[in-house]
Amino acid sequence: MVTCLNDALFPDVGKAVVRLLRRLDVDVDFPLEQTCCGQPMVNTGYLDEAVPAVRAFVAAFEGYDAVVAPSGSCAGSARHQHALVARRSHDPGLARAVERTAPRVHELSEFLVDVLGVTDVGAYFPHAVTYHPTCHSLRLLGVGDRPRRLLEAVRGLRLVDLPAAEECCGFGGTFAVKNADTSIAMGADKARHVRDTGAEVLVAGDSSCLMHVGGVLARQRSGIRTLHLAEVLAAAEEQPA
Repeated sequence: MVTCLNDALFPDVGKAVVRLLRRLDVDVDFPLEQTCCGQPMVNTGYLDEAVPAVRAFVAAFEGYDAVVAPSGSCAGSARHQHALVARRSHDPGLARAVERTAPRVHELSEFLVDVLGVTDVGAYFPHAVTYHPTCHSLRLLGVGDRPRRLLEAVRGLRLVDLPAAEECCGFGGTFAVKNADTSIAMGADKARHVRDTGAEVLVAGDSSCLMHVGGVLARQRSGIRTLHLAEVLAAAEEQPA
């Protein structure tokens, strides 16, 4: 599941996931019928309007052993919010389909560590990196230290601790639009902490957070790159990120 944001703005993240999983001998498919998971509607209270998105999701993904998403936010929506939407639909068939599909949805680091049982994915990335644990991956999914364990196993990578790492970066989807001043202040705090690490690259598991903090870092001319976890893990000596 590439997610809307990656499909529209950060397609290299989706490509990195496919390269990484194929390198690990996973049979990867990309159903073209996929569309939004429905999270924006749910998060703003439009649960009834999310029903068509959830129907489309289960139709696209129900037949697979696992659904892998490079986003704690979207994976969390499928795992936890879809059941709420299905109940609101009063459609028992949709509720049963969600019950079958939701447990098979995994955020990327969960799939690698818990399903495939690997932390060393054969990556090579000779840079100083700091990691931001995004809110939904941390609090909704509980991915814990899985992303850090994956990064620690990357050859050449030096992982630098991020001060106040568990504080929200301030994006939050529609929150950033409805509460722009607060969002900007939170993003500035996160960017300051990133600069304080001296890292070359900021890594996270959600492109939305990287877009937000990366925008602040770019306007500050910090010289710090932002990369999705998938892009780092897909990097190899013959194909660096």
